[in-house]
Amino acid sequence: MLTRREAMIGGMSAVAVVNMNTCFAKAPQPSTPVSFEIPADACDCHTHIVGDQQHFPFTPKRVYTPETALPEEMSELHRKLGIRRVVIVTPSFYGADNSATLYGMRARGVDARGVAVIDEKTTDRELDALGQAGMRGIRLNLATGGANDPSIARQQVQAAVDRVKVRNWHVQMYTSLAVISGIKDVVANSSIPFVFDHFGGAQAALGVDQPGLSDLVELVHLGKAYVKISGAYRISKRGPDYPDVAPFAKVLISANADRIIWGTDWPHTNSIPGAKPTDIIPFSPIDDGILLNQLATWAPDASMRRKIFVDNPARLYSF
Repeated sequence: MLTRREAMIGGMSAVAVVNMNTCFAKAPQPSTPVSFEIPADACDCHTHIVGDQQHFPFTPKRVYTPETALPEEMSELHRKLGIRRVVIVTPSFYGADNSATLYGMRARGVDARGVAVIDEKTTDRELDALGQAGMRGIRLNLATGGANDPSIARQQVQAAVDRVKVRNWHVQMYTSLAVISGIKDVVANSSIPFVFDHFGGAQAALGVDQPGLSDLVELVHLGKAYVKISGAYRISKRGPDYPDVAPFAKVLISANADRIIWGTDWPHTNSIPGAKPTDIIPFSPIDDGILLNQLATWAPDASMRRKIFVDNPARLYSF
């Protein structure tokens, strides 16, 4: 069997894939102990569940195919990190099928909330059912598919707002700073919260003066947007602790600590240039203990960390 470590050898520039007949490896688990006190009711605000394909089939339109990442593996992750609550987000490879996310939410019970993906076929009745199950927002994933046109994003954002504004939900976006700048006025004038994944798509190598970051910071400062300080490995290449991400976390926290939330981005899915959409791509070998420990540097004050871990998620996701 091809292990994740073997698949990753040689760097991510190589097309490291798992044959469709190969058994799944286990999802990543932290090996580094947490170095500071985690407050009670802390929340991991960005995770994914990947079920067995026989029960939770992927969309044929997917860009990549991941390994499995099951609820019991997620529970083990959070046990090691000292995290009680979780937000499970429907990933791109399921399209608008939220079954795997709901499966993960049911496994965690009252400690779980979700963010759904919907399309034009999703009825209001289905949205009501999702809300009763614990969904609190819908996600627009523009980054994975390479959709970077702000004019198209504006149309999708407005359609999303129209669907959720009467439900007290939010719109979550995985996109770029250029798109955020292009829809800044829509976000600023919206009556519902917006949440931007993974530092808003900033690139650490370009520094805090890169185009678009000031627009994101302003939206956070005004209380119009939340930002997930998650997925440091998606904006930086300086692993395993990604020190060049610290200035971004600090500038966002300084702008408005009441609009910052944290997440692991577990199980660290990948897409690899050159791989076929049906090739099974190993997860990135991320140590979530190392990533979590960076928060003590980004937010040295325990009361501020409590906002990020507990208070802000409780407000946004109605825990």
